[in-house]
Amino acid sequence: MHVRFTILAALGLAAASPAAGQWTNRYPKIQGMSHHVYLEGYELPSLTIGPIDPAVAPDGRRIAFASRGWLWIMDLDSGVARRVTSGAGIDARPAWSPDGNRLAFVRDDTRETAIVELDLASGRERVLVDERAIDLDPSYAPDGTSLYYASAVNGDLDLWRLDLGSGAKTRITTASGSQELQPVVLADGKRIAYLAKGAGNDVRVRDLATGVERTLLSGPILSMTRLAAGPDGRTLAVTWPDPDGRDWSLQLVPVDGNPYPIQLTEGHGMPLTPAWHPNGRSVYYAEADREQRMVLYRAASDGGSVEPVPVNSWDWGRPTGRVRITTRIGATAVAARLSVTDANGHPLVPDRGQPRFDGQNGVVFFYSEGTVELEAPSGPIRVEAVQGLATPVASGTATVSAGTAAAVDISLTPIWDARAAGWLAGEHHFHLNYGGPYRLPPEVLAPMARAEALDVLTPLLANLHTRFEDQPLFRWSAVDGWPAIAWGQEVRSHFLGHLGLIGTEELFWPWIWGPGYEIHGRDDRANAEPLAFGRRLGGISSYVHPISVREPFSEAGKARIPVELIADGVLGLFDTIELVCLWSDELGSMDVWYRLLNFGSPIALSAGTDVMNNFYRTMAVGTTRVYVRSDPAAGYRGYLAALAAGRSFATNGPILEFTVDGQDPGAILARGGREVGYELRVHSVAAVDSIDVVVNGAPVARLGPLPAGGSKRFSGRIRIPAGGWVAARALGGPTRSWPAMDSYAFGHSSPIWIGQRGSTMPATRQAAAADLLTAFDVALGRLRQSYQGTPIPRLEAQFAKARAALLP
Repeated sequence: MHVRFTILAALGLAAASPAAGQWTNRYPKIQGMSHHVYLEGYELPSLTIGPIDPAVAPDGRRIAFASRGWLWIMDLDSGVARRVTSGAGIDARPAWSPDGNRLAFVRDDTRETAIVELDLASGRERVLVDERAIDLDPSYAPDGTSLYYASAVNGDLDLWRLDLGSGAKTRITTASGSQELQPVVLADGKRIAYLAKGAGNDVRVRDLATGVERTLLSGPILSMTRLAAGPDGRTLAVTWPDPDGRDWSLQLVPVDGNPYPIQLTEGHGMPLTPAWHPNGRSVYYAEADREQRMVLYRAASDGGSVEPVPVNSWDWGRPTGRVRITTRIGATAVAARLSVTDANGHPLVPDRGQPRFDGQNGVVFFYSEGTVELEAPSGPIRVEAVQGLATPVASGTATVSAGTAAAVDISLTPIWDARAAGWLAGEHHFHLNYGGPYRLPPEVLAPMARAEALDVLTPLLANLHTRFEDQPLFRWSAVDGWPAIAWGQEVRSHFLGHLGLIGTEELFWPWIWGPGYEIHGRDDRANAEPLAFGRRLGGISSYVHPISVREPFSEAGKARIPVELIADGVLGLFDTIELVCLWSDELGSMDVWYRLLNFGSPIALSAGTDVMNNFYRTMAVGTTRVYVRSDPAAGYRGYLAALAAGRSFATNGPILEFTVDGQDPGAILARGGREVGYELRVHSVAAVDSIDVVVNGAPVARLGPLPAGGSKRFSGRIRIPAGGWVAARALGGPTRSWPAMDSYAFGHSSPIWIGQRGSTMPATRQAAAADLLTAFDVALGRLRQSYQGTPIPRLEAQFAKARAALLP
């Protein structure tokens, strides 16, 4: 630890480093969840356009559901939906009391969830459960005296019972390290069915008196699985992934006997949130259409027909009007990222397009192509807008009147024009579809790119454990103009480290192998194979989201470095490193990258968000990105060549235009051992606390802070050694507002090399090799331990070659 502190101090970052690095969680942390993004993305409610979470009333004539973050009750005969909640919170997952007079539901305030009960006659609400934790999935007992729900009050999600008379709460499940969710009470009131996630992913039935359980279904990563208990008490309706891994179906599963399901919606893409009609003859569910609007459907429980259940009209319970919002740069309407709220602070969204929730800033957002119209309750509304990372938030207000259309014009004022300055913006690691509630087509990406001022997008195909959701899209591309969009691949040996391959026209197989996988789990295969595959096909390779801890060379941190990263780095087997990513720590990744550069490995920068675009709870594409100096006339392939050459800087906000002796990043200075001039132009919407010019990782010019929204030119002279590299970096405090969505402000240029690419100084190389070797030895020990005696001669040979390179 003392050694690490000394290194940080030498880099000049000990005092300036923010406390938080990798984005971890917005809602209270669940024990045992290493990737909280999945829990928040899969298990927490979503704000949707159109009905989701249907629940049919006991009288069979009404259906409650959530839409636009409020609850509605629709008369099934007339198709008129009436809004029954109207506050600031996001309301979802309604459950009817047995007498049909009350609804229990989940209320989300963007920091935690609670369970609230609404009396339909009076409109009065009462909070039933608010543990300052994640509380979910209310379900009344058949006699109406108690309520079952899931709560993380004890650290992980367990099932609980609330006595509605006394208020007493009883914990039902107590297993540690697993998550129990979605309790549904069977008709006899003596058993519950629920979903268990953790060591396994199961649909289970539990006897409430004895605690005896039976597993009905099991499967990997049940992201959108939800349950509904049939009125006969003998059948569950379950949404379940199909074996091909790309579609879902609605299935009926018997509670007793052999749990062999039958499919009600085979070939119907992604049914969500099932609910039985009380007569048992049909099951309702929601599914998104091509414009990301949820549509209500009804499937006959004996199979056969599936029909839409339209909402014929929406009764907001108060007058509404329309709002037309236009975003401009100068006189030109431009695409933008928008957030709109009503007088209560509740998000407002348009009639089509997917809403999303920014978990860093707590903001619901959507995209506009320049002009968008939406419906709003009468009263004041507020609009906030940005385009990419270079525009400060611009806002506007309007008052909506009944039956009229209000107009809001927002003028965006970028602090920097990337195209005019000769740069193209790229986002090289995100996933279009990854287990979320939408099935997005790739055509949605160009509007996002325009709204985020991105020129190049490379969505990565990735496995969802054993499922490969977007594989059929791999050959889809749109690279003849800007934005240019082409698919890449994330190759995942979880154990050895995740790789990104872009610019290739073939897929590497197998995508997944090594300890932790059922198939190929003992393969003697190194990451060197897909890295070599990518180079043979003219692609660019990267270690993605490499380091998630701030101190990777501490004793604990060494065990968090991907097992093969150092070996492949010292052997020069990959082209770029994803220095800036939402799911890793920039300073920790920088610490490893600096040592690889000092060892003599010429690794350029890349960046990507690693967001899952079909989640509701996801940050925006391009909020971590790389800027590449490339002539637009050279097209997509010219851009990739410039990226591989290191003519770039990576950032989540601060913009760095850096030259040394008139040379850009990626260039080679003719010789070292002399004094040279530098120029650095910095622009940043967020405040920057420190700006440095670094030589071989050590600051040689401390250029001071930059206020929010500032632009400043720095210049001076520095002495450079005979070998090594020069770069610029910027660091700021925690993110508080748009346009940024990463944890703290950070930007770094790729290196400008001295003398030749990969040059170094003997003492610098020796120090880097010593640090890398200590982490390498930890990685080698992890490799051997995890393969548990399985012969791995190819992996051993790969590591032996790297170790020999590191030794003096």
